[in-house]
Amino acid sequence: MAAVDLGSNSFHYVIAALVGSEPEPIDRHREQVQLARGLCRRTGQLGRKAQARALACLRRFAERLAHIPSGQVRVVGTSTLRRARNARAFLAEAEQALGHEIEVVSGREEARLIFLGVSHGLPDHPGPRCVVDIGGGSTEVVVGTGFEAQEMHSLPVGCVDYARRFFRKGEISARGFDRAVLEAARVLRPARARLRDLGWDEAVGSSGTIKAVAQVLRAAGRAADGIGAADLRWLRRALLRHRRTQTLALDGLKRGRAAVFPAGVAILTALFDRLPLEPLKPARGALREGVLYDLLGRIRREDVRERTIRAFQQRYRVDDAQASRVERTALALLLHAPAAWGLDPVADGRLLAWAARLTEIGLAVGLDGYPRHSAYLVAHGEMPGFGREEQRALAFLVGAQRGKLRRAELDAFPVAARARRLGLALLLRWAVLLNRARSPEPLPPVGIEGDREHVLLRFPPGWLGRHALTRVDLEAEARALAPLGLTLDAPVE
Repeated sequence: MAAVDLGSNSFHYVIAALVGSEPEPIDRHREQVQLARGLCRRTGQLGRKAQARALACLRRFAERLAHIPSGQVRVVGTSTLRRARNARAFLAEAEQALGHEIEVVSGREEARLIFLGVSHGLPDHPGPRCVVDIGGGSTEVVVGTGFEAQEMHSLPVGCVDYARRFFRKGEISARGFDRAVLEAARVLRPARARLRDLGWDEAVGSSGTIKAVAQVLRAAGRAADGIGAADLRWLRRALLRHRRTQTLALDGLKRGRAAVFPAGVAILTALFDRLPLEPLKPARGALREGVLYDLLGRIRREDVRERTIRAFQQRYRVDDAQASRVERTALALLLHAPAAWGLDPVADGRLLAWAARLTEIGLAVGLDGYPRHSAYLVAHGEMPGFGREEQRALAFLVGAQRGKLRRAELDAFPVAARARRLGLALLLRWAVLLNRARSPEPLPPVGIEGDREHVLLRFPPGWLGRHALTRVDLEAEARALAPLGLTLDAPVE
C-alpha cells in the first residue's frame, strides 16, 4: 500500500507492507517541488513552471507505484491545490502522469490526517496533546486524544508563501522577520482562544520545518528536551547574522531547506508567542503516515467516511428505515444500469449508498425544498475522510434527488465524470421516487434498458397499473429529464 502527499513545498510518497496489523514502511521518497512558489498571488493561477516541476516529479513517482493496485494507493493534495484557480485542469494532467486519482483535501481534513499520522508514531498518551505542522502553504494546529482529533485548525500561513512575502530575494532582516511573526500571529488570533481553552499536556511538531529547527538546535547543543522559546530567540539571532538565505549555512540545516527556513522559524515563533507549546517535541509521523493509516482503515472496512455518514444521520435525525429502503433500491438498480453509463459497482456503489442515507437530512431544516437543504448541509458540513471532489459529488447527488436536474450543476464536474454523475443521480432519483410511500413492503424487481439518450424501466406486469401515484411520478420524471436530452419510458402493461 502507498500514501502520496502533494504538499505546497515537497511531494512525498511512502510505500508500506502490512506486517501483522501495522503498515511497515519499506520505501519512502521526497522531492522539493515548491508548488506554492508558482502560485500567483494576483491571479490565483498555478504557473506553468511549477506545473512542469510537479508533473516531472509525479512521473518519477509513478515508476514506484505502478504495480500497486489503485485501491491500495491514496494520493492527497493540500493547501496550494485548494487555492489554485486552475487546479482542476492541472489535476487532470497530474492524475495521468501519476496513474492514480488525486484527492484535494480540506484544511480540516488535512489537520485530522496529520494528527492521525503523528499519534501513531508516538507512545500512548492518556491526556490531550497538541500537534503543530508548518507546511509550505498552510499551518495546522490540532488538539486531540489518542488517535481522535477534537479541535482542528488549518491556517493560511506557510513557509513558502512567507518566504516570498517577508524574505524577498533571500534577504534576512529583523524587519522582515518581525513582520512575518506579526502576520502569522494575526492569522492565528481567531483560533487562539478556543485552543487555549481546551488545553493539553503535551505538544508535538511534525513535518519539515519543525524537524529542521530541531536538527539545527541539536547541532548547537540545544533543545535536548524539546524546542523552547529561548531556543527560537537564539535561532533568530543566528539567522540575522547570515543576512541572506543564499549563504545561510547552519550546522544541521540541509541546503534545500535554506530558502524557506527563516520563514518557518518566524511562523513557529508566532505560535510560541500565542500558545503554550513549550517544550515542543518533534515527531516522526506526518500527513503521509496519517493517509497511510486512514487507507488501512478503508481496506479493513473501518472507513472513517462511514462514521461520518452515520454521524450526519444521527445529527439530522434521519429516518433510518426509509434511508435503508432508498439505499437498497438504489443499489439494486445499479446492478441493472446500462453499460454506457460507465458506472463502477464498487466505487460508485459506495457513493450512491452514502447519498441514499443522506437524502433526507434537509428535512431537519424544513419540508419545502428539502433536497436543496440536504445538498447545502453536505456541501458545507465538516466531513472527515472525504476529499473535496467526493464531497461535491455527494452534495450534487442529494440535491438532484427530486425536481429539476440542472445542466449547469452537472457541467461543473470534469467532462470525464459527467456521465457517471448523471447515471448515479438518475438511480438515486428513481430509488427515492419508488419509495415515496415509505412502505415496509418490498418493491418488485425493476429492469433498466437503454443508453445515454433513452432509458426504459420495466416493472412486473400490472404493477404500475396498481400504483397510480408512482405512474404519475414517473410521467413527471420523464418531463424533468427531457431538457437534458434523455427520454424515459415506463410502459404500463
